[in-house]
Amino acid sequence: MKKLNELPEHSRVWIYQASAEFSGKELELLEHKSNEFLSSWTSHENKMDAAVAILYNRFILLAVDENTAPASGCGIDKSLRFIQDLEKQMGISLLDRMQVAYKTGDQVIGCSLPELEKRYNTKQVNDQTIVFNNLVSTKADLTSNWQIPLKESWMMLRISPVV
Repeated sequence: MKKLNELPEHSRVWIYQASAEFSGKELELLEHKSNEFLSSWTSHENKMDAAVAILYNRFILLAVDENTAPASGCGIDKSLRFIQDLEKQMGISLLDRMQVAYKTGDQVIGCSLPELEKRYNTKQVNDQTIVFNNLVSTKADLTSNWQIPLKESWMMLRISPVV
């Protein structure tokens, strides 16, 4: 199986955030299930040149080099079924886009977007707090735009500062 660092910068990525940090047993299951999925992931009968990475024990990242096999609708559907199966097997949420995460020191904290707004208005987080922009779409974006200050993220559009 390929590692994320073996894929080119133009590789397409999808990031799924767990509602809580993965336990040791969950990480083992994720590794096993990810390897199983990658060995059979195809799009229109073409094997995907892909990798799965677990980041900060909270994020599942799927990446594919679309120059070798484009991630068409059927390939993307297979990856979503993989994520949905993980949700069922592990009893976790990975598809809730209202879940966000930010850093405080070396710790990654997850919360809902409304909770982030409350924390912003009570000054527990601020414009400079590093947040995770799970909407990045390429490996290059992952490097430059995944961890960004809150003031530069889409999340600020959803926060109403208390004056």
